[in-house]
Amino acid sequence: MSTTPVIWLLTDNKPGHRNQLKGLGNRLRVKAGASLFWVNADDISVPLWRALLAVPPALDKSLPHPDLIIAAGTGTHRLLLSLRRVRKTKTLVLMKPGFPRSWVDGSIIPAHDGIAPNRDTLVTEGVINSVTPLARITEKPEALLLLGGPSPHYDWDDDVVFGQVTHLMGEYPQWRWTISGSRRTPGALRARLDELSGPRTTVANPDNTHEDWLNHRIAASKAIWVTPDSMSMVCEATTSGVPTGLFQLSGRSGSRVVNGIQRLLEAGYVARWSDHAAVMGGKTGQEKSLWEADRAAQWVIQRWLTASAGTQKKRKGATP
Repeated sequence: MSTTPVIWLLTDNKPGHRNQLKGLGNRLRVKAGASLFWVNADDISVPLWRALLAVPPALDKSLPHPDLIIAAGTGTHRLLLSLRRVRKTKTLVLMKPGFPRSWVDGSIIPAHDGIAPNRDTLVTEGVINSVTPLARITEKPEALLLLGGPSPHYDWDDDVVFGQVTHLMGEYPQWRWTISGSRRTPGALRARLDELSGPRTTVANPDNTHEDWLNHRIAASKAIWVTPDSMSMVCEATTSGVPTGLFQLSGRSGSRVVNGIQRLLEAGYVARWSDHAAVMGGKTGQEKSLWEADRAAQWVIQRWLTASAGTQKKRKGATP
């Protein structure tokens, strides 16, 4: 019997959720030799009664029996719950679910969701992602600017964001710039950004970039600036180890994302807009690394996969 863990990754194919699964899955493959199998929850109809009674639907028979099933996104929750009593299989949900966490074996939840850690719950700083910390930061003066858009968490203002972008470009004319909006970036702002394109400035259309584009651009950057409305973008930039600063927007009181960003600022993982000279100079004071996918993978291995592998080895040794 193989001691290689088999892990199913349940996805609703939303980019942020898929990125979390990819980040954790990749580290489990590296650290535990796990075999990963993606399961698209959108392709599988799961009536509510199956989720409540833990009755699995018909699945692809070519899928090997899983040791662990990991799900991210509400669109995967019915399928996850329907599989929670599959024999000798553990279930894990990423992010705070809308069902009692006791229904699955474990949860990995960002600190800004306000859940206390316990034996079955790992709390992470920010959001797990697929970025790997860089062994070396480039010396080339290249900066990456990542812009989000209106959200429930910050007061978005096109003029303020555009003004900060052009201020940076004016202050550091010798740098090369890559600017990317997101699907939430207002069309009017995207049009204004397009006008900045030139010999030293590339404006990327997020609709036309490939899945690994961001990782490649991060690896080529000496400094990164991100609007704080996207916790996932902030965490991706920070995980890389590239000096990262936040554009200045007014946060809304009571927002869990604003609280999470504040935690990252206070811990020194990211810098404020007022510290832009330090970010561009590579001196942000960031002493701690933030690689939560790796830490989460280690927690998963210690909680379940090590014991599972040990059990399999004993069983293998006892076979006549």
